[in-house]
Order: sequence, then C-alpha cells, then structure tokens
Amino acid sequence: MSATTAKTSGRIVGSMLLLAFLVYGGGSLLAISATGEPVVLADVLGAEGRLTAGVLLMLLNSAVVIAVGVAAYPVLQRHHPLTASAYLLTRGFEAALLAVSAVLLLSFVPLAQEFNTSGDPSVAAAARVVHETSLDAYWVAMIGLSLGSLLFCRALFRTRLVPRALAGLGFVGYALLATGGALELFDHNVGVLLSAPGGVFEAAVGVLLVIKGFPEVQNQDLPAAGTPVPAARLRSPAPA
Repeated sequence: MSATTAKTSGRIVGSMLLLAFLVYGGGSLLAISATGEPVVLADVLGAEGRLTAGVLLMLLNSAVVIAVGVAAYPVLQRHHPLTASAYLLTRGFEAALLAVSAVLLLSFVPLAQEFNTSGDPSVAAAARVVHETSLDAYWVAMIGLSLGSLLFCRALFRTRLVPRALAGLGFVGYALLATGGALELFDHNVGVLLSAPGGVFEAAVGVLLVIKGFPEVQNQDLPAAGTPVPAARLRSPAPA
C-alpha cells in the first residue's frame, strides 16, 4: 500500500468517525424531542416528522459505521489480517443493531394513535417495552463495537498508526464502554458516563486522521524496502 493510499484511507476513517457523531447525535436529539425522555405517547402525536427524520439520520449512521470498517480494512489487513476482519465484522454487527434500535422507535407512532383513541393502559405498557428493547439493542451494539475496537486499538498501538498514548486511551475507553453497556443491560445506569473516554478517543483520532491520515508503516514481519539485509542471510548454503 502506497503512502498516498494509506493517508487517503486514514482520512476517510477520520471523516466517517466524525460524521457518525453528527448524524447519530442529531438523530437521537430529534427522536427524543419527538417522544420525550421517558417516552410520553401524547407528545408523539404531531411530532411524527421529527421522529421520522431522527430515525433516518440514525439509519444513515449505520451506513457510516460500516464505511469506517471498510476504509480501515486495507490498512489493518496489511499488518493484522485477523484484526482487520474482526473490526469490519463488529462494525457491521454494530450497524445492524443500531438500525434495529432506530426502526423500533417508529412503532411509537401507531402506539400513540391507538393510545389517543382508546386510552388503554396496555398500549402505554407496550410503548415502554419497545423503548426498553430499543435501548437494549443500542447497548448490545456498543458492546460489539467495543470488542472489535479493542483489537483495533491494539493494532494502532503496535503499528504506531496513531500516537501510542491515543491508542492507549482508546483501549481504556472501549473497555469502559463494554463494561458500561453490560451494566446497562442489568439496569445500572452508568453506560453514558462510562462511554465518555471512548467518545473522546473517537473525536480525537477522527480529527487527527482527517488532518494527517494513516502513515505508511512497513509490515513488521518483512524488512522495509532499502533496509540492509544481514550478511548471514546473503550467504549461500555451505556445500554438503
């Protein structure tokens, strides 16, 4: 892989990391403004447009998430093939579950209409189940992301594709994110707090890669072009 190709791949990864913040964050804010937090079905009526726009932005985020894995793949594959595949697969897993989490929110529209007509408490109970299922899908997605990203940060650290201190921050951040996601599934509301270091890492590495891209790092298992080969490796085998 040429230095130009590595830089371009890095800039795409960085751009997609930053874009994911914008589209998912914007989509979440729109969806919450339409449904309330916690969900109030009466608020959904008249806010269907905002809810739909929010869900569409969150679905766009799933495409962006996959693009991160695809753009990072050729760089990682050269140095750590297993990490490259694992990172791409976990980004796909994350994208799929985040899409499920987003689409579930659209069911609030018919539930709100039914509740407005009948006032049946069971409809409100169904809305709570939908909301909890959407949140669980989100946190399982974060756990999947974290597992793949731990390998990603390990590769970044070993190859110095980014400064080692930044790769170390990512490793710690994703470990905390996985822990927070698991605790959220057991009703311990610490996930948002524990996701902060991982968010800082993604923002910082996103800005760095947009500016510099990935450096051209030689495969650690092969001598770089122009590197002198030890004389012992140049000698012909001794005659039998």
